[in-house]
Amino acid sequence: MSAETYRDAWGIPHLRADSAAGLARAQGRVTARDRAWQLEVERHRAQGTSASFLGPEALSWDRLARRARLADTARRCFTALERQDPETAAWVRAYVDGVNEGLTTGEPAPEFARTGLAPGRWEPWTPLGVWLATHILFAGFPAKLWREHIAAHLGPEAVALFAADGPGTAGSNGWLVSGGRTTTGHALIAGDSHRFIEEPGVYQQIHLSCPEFDVVGLAVPGVPGIAHFGHTGTVAWAITNAMADYQDLYRERLRRTGAGVEALGPDGTWHRAARHTERIDVAGEETVEVEVIETGRGPVIAGGPEGLDDGTPAALSLRYPPRVTADLGFGALLPLLRARTVADVDRALDAWTEPVNVVQAADTGGGLLHRVAGRVPVRPEANGLRPVPAWEPGHEWTGWHTPPRAGLTDGVAVMANQRGPATPLGVEFAPPHRADRITALLAGRERWSASDMPTIHTDTHLASATPLLAHIKRLTTATTPTTGTTPTTGTTPTTQTTGATPLTQTTGAATGATPLTSEAAALGARLLAWDRRMDADSTDAAAYAAVRAAVVRRLAAHPALAPAAVAPAYPDVLQPWLALVPRVAYALEHLLRADDLYGVDRAATVRAALEEVAADPPAGTWGDTHRLAPWRALPDATAPAREPGLSGDHDCVLCTSPVPGLTDRAARGPAARYVWDLADRQNSRWVVPHGASGAPGSAHRRDQQALWLTGELVPVVTDFTRLTKESDD
Repeated sequence: MSAETYRDAWGIPHLRADSAAGLARAQGRVTARDRAWQLEVERHRAQGTSASFLGPEALSWDRLARRARLADTARRCFTALERQDPETAAWVRAYVDGVNEGLTTGEPAPEFARTGLAPGRWEPWTPLGVWLATHILFAGFPAKLWREHIAAHLGPEAVALFAADGPGTAGSNGWLVSGGRTTTGHALIAGDSHRFIEEPGVYQQIHLSCPEFDVVGLAVPGVPGIAHFGHTGTVAWAITNAMADYQDLYRERLRRTGAGVEALGPDGTWHRAARHTERIDVAGEETVEVEVIETGRGPVIAGGPEGLDDGTPAALSLRYPPRVTADLGFGALLPLLRARTVADVDRALDAWTEPVNVVQAADTGGGLLHRVAGRVPVRPEANGLRPVPAWEPGHEWTGWHTPPRAGLTDGVAVMANQRGPATPLGVEFAPPHRADRITALLAGRERWSASDMPTIHTDTHLASATPLLAHIKRLTTATTPTTGTTPTTGTTPTTQTTGATPLTQTTGAATGATPLTSEAAALGARLLAWDRRMDADSTDAAAYAAVRAAVVRRLAAHPALAPAAVAPAYPDVLQPWLALVPRVAYALEHLLRADDLYGVDRAATVRAALEEVAADPPAGTWGDTHRLAPWRALPDATAPAREPGLSGDHDCVLCTSPVPGLTDRAARGPAARYVWDLADRQNSRWVVPHGASGAPGSAHRRDQQALWLTGELVPVVTDFTRLTKESDD
């Protein structure tokens, strides 16, 4: 069994072997050589042992991983895979063998010496654990805790007001252009995946070739094959997060019985729950013991018989498909690599489990595919909205939804996490701005080529600015500016109530009787003339962002909303979904447009924010503060002292997400961009935020970043004669 490794000018690995198993082994080996430290981090995340070298800040994740039974679920899924699909199981084993070989050859990554670690051995189930750990929060089940939390403070109608793409979700842009709308007569697929930006990146550019298949695409380091984005030469596919709801939270009633635990079931009787304890090592601190409990619904991920950490009586169990079925969907991976037509991709995706995705595919014969892939349980509507009582009947899973399908409109299909084919399967979706903007851009040209696609990737128009600018327009047209006037920012309510009923809109000087200062009026006029593009070199974009942030902070601090800032004592890893300021930031459109907002005088709020920024305006451009904030497991001495400035914003097609009111820095953004050309695969393009290698001393650690920042793409090379051979194995 032989394999060859080649590299292109960007250090991207191109692998050739005489069998699929040999190729999987080579993929594992080259990934270990290029991404050894990243693989070590991912292995620990899957096992819930990150705190052993990252310290207390990783403890909350480790607790969740242990309590949610991620490693145990991965083991179960691999055992079932061996029984039901031995070929795929052997293929995964070959990948793991390659990882273990790669980790023990060559110079170890310097991070191992810094932490005192030696590369750990991978088990056959470890890739499944990596996949599960990567995606367990992808469906955003903590959003159910947020809905319950905000409804308790403001009433049920507040849930819709705050409905938006939550701060912990990840999404993507993607578009399919049929051959009738391209310059070649063959389809194009393009887009980008929005994830937390990590260094090294969460996607690995790779080329896999053997007698059975020859595929280029974006792999997940630690997982064999190419799952999300690939091109086999005759068919290509890409995905976005469907925003489906396929995980449930149950409120459990638990009681101790000697050394055991019982849970009250929907039949009204107490049932023995599985229980054991595990120990988590924490660097620099004492070992922590965690109690692991599993009821008939699923693992208990928060609380327990004694309640939450603050004594609140609560226990939450998580029900998620792989835990129920022992199937993680790995049976789809080899068929995807072997696909030649969209029909092949379609059949492969019938085995897909999670995350639930919207998939687009096209082939050289003119075939097109636009469908949802993944497993979503059939259960009552209440399960999707909030935690439901485990002791009451009527919240059981009763089957699986048939994944919906969709077609094209005017020769194109656009997916950007908006309501679309997956609508029946979800609760909250991303705002429509990215999808609408991509659709409008595609409609603006009759024929498209692969080289045209970066103009869409990098579009920075911010449609979600409209509600705030409308408030500013009313303020600037309703008052006469006066130099030096200090605005009244208080409110005089006409009615005041408490509880869940919205308060009456306030009136008085703050709503417009006092003129804006000349500085605020000038700022308002400047923003109204702004082109609404969040370009890194734009001072107007910086001014808009400053006003927006001030509005968010003021709304979150208002007495009507501020009580919701105190989140329940759930684990720290779930707290981002419960933080009020990000929720206000991402729901700002709804909050500013609502007929009434619990008595908050929004005109006064916008006025005060405008005056605040006018008195102390941003000193520079949007890119001066909107900077990349990549996650690194350890501090990196080779990292730039000042991360690069970014164009884009959360609701732009160029989705680089700040958290208005907290920070302009962007931890999320395009984790990869791609263009798949069905006329000629070598006319395809791609780019990642950093580079192909994770090795600190590699020339390919960050060599793609300059292109990524400007929207340029790296050529996809598939001709082995144009590559440099690295080694024979």
